[in-house]
Amino acid sequence: QVQLVESGGASVQTGGSLRLSCAASGITDRRYCMAWFRQAPGKEREGLASLSIAGAAMYVNSVKGRFTISKDNAANTLNLQMNSLKPEDTAMYYCAATELRGGSCFALLSTPARFDYWGQGTQVTVSS
Repeated sequence: QVQLVESGGASVQTGGSLRLSCAASGITDRRYCMAWFRQAPGKEREGLASLSIAGAAMYVNSVKGRFTISKDNAANTLNLQMNSLKPEDTAMYYCAATELRGGSCFALLSTPARFDYWGQGTQVTVSS
C-alpha cells in the first residue's frame, strides 16, 4: 500500500525559499512517476513538476527556474526546493504518485486524475 506524507509547508515572505518533502512508503520498484501539484482556494489542482522513472525532472513554465524536484532514493523521499517565492505560489501543495505503464510522466501533470496516490497536502503561504 502506497502512502505519501508531505511536510515543510510554512508562511514566508516574497522572495523566500522553502523545501517541501514527501515521505513515500510502499513504492517498491522504480515504475512510478512522482510529481508535485498545488491547489489554491477556488482554483483547480495544478501540476508543477514531475520526476520520471529514469529520474528526469520536468517543470511547468510557472515554476521553471525557481523550483527543483528531486528524490532521495535512500530515504525514499520526494523533495521540492522552492526559491524566489511569490504571493501567487500560495496554495496547498501535494505530492502524488502513479505507476507508469508507458508514455510521459510529465504529460500526466495536466490530468491529476491519472495519479492514483496522493498525500494529505502541506500549506505554503507567501506574503508580500
